[in-house]
Amino acid sequence: MKIENLEQELQPLREQLKNHPMYAQLESVDDIKTFMESHVYAVWDFMSLLKALQQDLTCVGLPWHPAKDTAVTRFINEIVLEEESDFNEKGEAKSHFEMYLDAMQEVGADTQKVEATISSFNDLKAISTQIEAAELNRVEKNFLQFTFEVINTQQPHIIAAAFTFGREDLIPDMFLGIIEQSGAGKYKKLEYYLKRHIELDGEDHGPLALRMIKALCGSDAQKWTDVLEYSKQALQCRVELWDSIAQKLEANKNNLVNAS
Repeated sequence: MKIENLEQELQPLREQLKNHPMYAQLESVDDIKTFMESHVYAVWDFMSLLKALQQDLTCVGLPWHPAKDTAVTRFINEIVLEEESDFNEKGEAKSHFEMYLDAMQEVGADTQKVEATISSFNDLKAISTQIEAAELNRVEKNFLQFTFEVINTQQPHIIAAAFTFGREDLIPDMFLGIIEQSGAGKYKKLEYYLKRHIELDGEDHGPLALRMIKALCGSDAQKWTDVLEYSKQALQCRVELWDSIAQKLEANKNNLVNAS
């Protein structure tokens, strides 16, 4: 299978995400708060996928040995640098997850729940049980369960599939419009986070991620089949998360109507 064929197979799910009705429901800062309180788990678990790839595709053990594909190694290390220790709007080193939490607090979203939840996740072998015990809705649990199911396969090509094709985020441009309408400079942390996100994704990450997939699958037909299967599952999990957020947004709007 070629990358072109793979992307063609995934196109229907990508279109489903691109045209998801949830986007039309994001109309105010209150809507953004609701969105962020669920989406934050996708921001957090992305780091676990990334660190799993770093373990597999770079040398983090001793004694050190050169990696098989230095370009892929550099790609992973660059993303780790940017995601785990980027500079925030004040020039302070922070992970993107921490920057996201700061932005949540700035708009008045609840961060205590996610901070308490992820602090209870402390053992990869027991992570499935810990996720089930967390105070999350069924869709949020399923989303995280799939991520760690992927990680626990310990198969780099499968992890790379979820990492590369399972993160079809279309949020930053839309968020920026809402934030700018709310008043210039009112939400500096969120505005900075979104612009940084756009800047980094707009560089060469996409082509290098595809090169990583090619390098990991090579001519192995089963690996290409695995990549397609897990990419579809990852995108479907994202669709279901969007469905869940859309339901919350609709419920919030109905409550406001009934209260008035």
